[in-house]
Amino acid sequence: MRCVIARFPFELTKSGVLDSMKGVKPEEVVGESVIIGRRTYPVKQVGQVITRQDRRDFSADEVSRAMTKLGFTCRALPRAVVSTHAPDPFEHASAMLGTPVTS
Repeated sequence: MRCVIARFPFELTKSGVLDSMKGVKPEEVVGESVIIGRRTYPVKQVGQVITRQDRRDFSADEVSRAMTKLGFTCRALPRAVVSTHAPDPFEHASAMLGTPVTS
């Protein structure tokens, strides 16, 4: 499949990506990820390996689109848990001041 990543065309295949990632140890996932084989890799790590470009040259979305088209499972950035409790002004002020220091 032909795809464009960081303004450069690449001819990618599922088997080619599997071969490229064979033996590559996954880094810690803190953002978007892609499952290749039985391992979960950060999208930027996969992009760097398959394109041989610096991670700053492409976006995670570009690589995620290409991996999805090839049939790999991509996961988006995990959403933060949102608290439904809004602190009242006194709780907010207390949090801003911090805890008292005992000596």
